[in-house]
Order: sequence, then C-alpha cells, then structure tokens
Amino acid sequence: MKTALITGASGLLGRKVVEAFDRDGWKAVGTGLTRVNPPAIVKLDILSKGDVERVLDEVKPDVVVHCAANRFPDSCTSDPDAARALNVTASSGLATATSSRGIFLIYISTDYVFSGAPGEAPYTPTSKPDPPNVYGQTKLDGEKAVLEATNKITAQGTHGGSPVLSVVLRVPILYGSCEPSESAVNILMKQIWSSQELSPTYPKIKVDDYAQRFPTNTQDVARVCLDISKLYLEPGNKKDLPTILQFSSEDKMTKWEIVQELADILGLPLENMESFKPTEDHQDGVKRPYDCHLDTGALKELGIDVGTVGFRTWWRRELGAFRH
Repeated sequence: MKTALITGASGLLGRKVVEAFDRDGWKAVGTGLTRVNPPAIVKLDILSKGDVERVLDEVKPDVVVHCAANRFPDSCTSDPDAARALNVTASSGLATATSSRGIFLIYISTDYVFSGAPGEAPYTPTSKPDPPNVYGQTKLDGEKAVLEATNKITAQGTHGGSPVLSVVLRVPILYGSCEPSESAVNILMKQIWSSQELSPTYPKIKVDDYAQRFPTNTQDVARVCLDISKLYLEPGNKKDLPTILQFSSEDKMTKWEIVQELADILGLPLENMESFKPTEDHQDGVKRPYDCHLDTGALKELGIDVGTVGFRTWWRRELGAFRH
C-alpha cells in the first residue's frame, strides 16, 4: 500500500484529495494546524522545518500533495510577509525535505500567476507568468522555490540515486462541498440567500460581471492529483516528464453569470442583486485578472483525463434541486 500525505487536509481542496487517495486504496494521511483528528489528520506547522521533517519521517509517504497555502488575494495583500512565509518559504523547505527523502511532491499553484490581460489566454505551462497581485506573485515564487529546491537536491545526488520530481499543478477558482467562506464561488450562494432578506430600500448586492472565471470542482482536482501521482511514481517513469501542469474546467462564466446560474437552479429572484463592471480603482486594493484560462494540453499528452463535472449538474445535485 502506497502512502500519501496531504498538507492543508482540512481545507477546501485538501479534504477531497484525502478522499480520492483513500478511495483508491492508498493510506491517506492529512495534516492541519488547528483542525486535527489523528491518525487521519495529524498536526503539522508547515512553517517549522523540524515539524515538517518529523512528520515526513513518521508517515514515510510516497507522495506529498501540498495544498496548504494562503489563497485569498485580499489577505495576501494586507499581510504580504505572512503570505510569503507560507506560500514561498514553507513550500521551499517542504520541497527540500521531500526531495532529500526521495518523496514525490505536488505543489498546488494558481492561474493567478498570469496577468490575465484581455487577449492573452489561454495560457500554456510555458507561457510567461506576470502576476497581477501579491497572491499570484507569492504562488509563482513558491513554484520557483519548489522546483529549484528539488533540482538542487537531485543534482547533489542525496536522494538515494533515483530521479526525484516535484510537480507544479496550476488550478483556477475552486468550488465544492464546504463552508461558504472557503470558496469564492460558494460565497456567491450565500449572497443569493442573503439578498432574499434585503429590504427594497437597501442597496443592492453588487457582483462582478467582468472577469472571466473557470470554476473547477475540488473532486476533479483531487482525481487529477491522484492520477499524476500514479503516473509519476511508476518505476522508470520519472525522466522527461513535465514539471509544470495545469488543470481547469471549461465552464467559462463571470461571477454574475455564476449567480444567475445558481439562482435559476434554486428558482430564486435576483431583484436585490445587480451586476457591475469594476473600475481600475480596486476597492480592496487587489488587482484581479480578466481571463486566466489555463490550457490543459500537457495533462492530455500524459493520458490523464481532464474531463470535469458540469457546473450546473454538480450544483443541482448538491442543492437537491431537480428543476428543468
């Protein structure tokens, strides 16, 4: 039985990654800092080098899927030092520790490493990154730090003699079964319900109808993480495999279009909500890209299924709504 260690296992994506590996017959061990439930989820301070090494030596995983991150753009902007510590420094230390032990690492990154300027998408793994905000910059720096740390260990030959890979997996905005605060998509559902209670005299809830999003389900991302792990861990299959991969659904919609879709599923009116086109003066100080559509061709070439559950199909099932 192979073993997978998933950082941030109590979070939006981490929970589903644990489930995917567990269903496939792996020993799946998650890590968390506050939401801990041994032996399924063990305590790990990802910022502590000693803590990381201890957990790796105790669990002895074949693969680590690194989901733990500060993935909220406004939070990264308000405290860039804390964002860098988690998204860059901790990721680099983890990559050094996994590579030196011959452990395969998947680093979850973001489409926000690209500028998202109109006319540039879709982006391939070799497209030039140009992050529009602190979040995207720290995740890009985390990518570089992980790959550099791995390459350094590999060059030193201190990992047992076999090639060791760390892979970057870029993904877009995610949604799934979770608390609303965990996903920008799920938050929109909460806003729809809140709007039903608003008095007509209150200002309408404004929703962005500019930026193009590609909401992707966490179950699909988890399956891809599993498939990557199985492929990259095959004996003699580690050379000449790409180190940067991208996964995304093809469900293209703005946040306002997401709201319209969800409201239609539930049969709820939107009188107290309205669309808007943001100006250059970003209210929270965070510049967000227009379109960061990720090309998934590299995964297809590896024979990995890039199919996704349909947005409307998943939400109808989740909400128990079967309207036509």
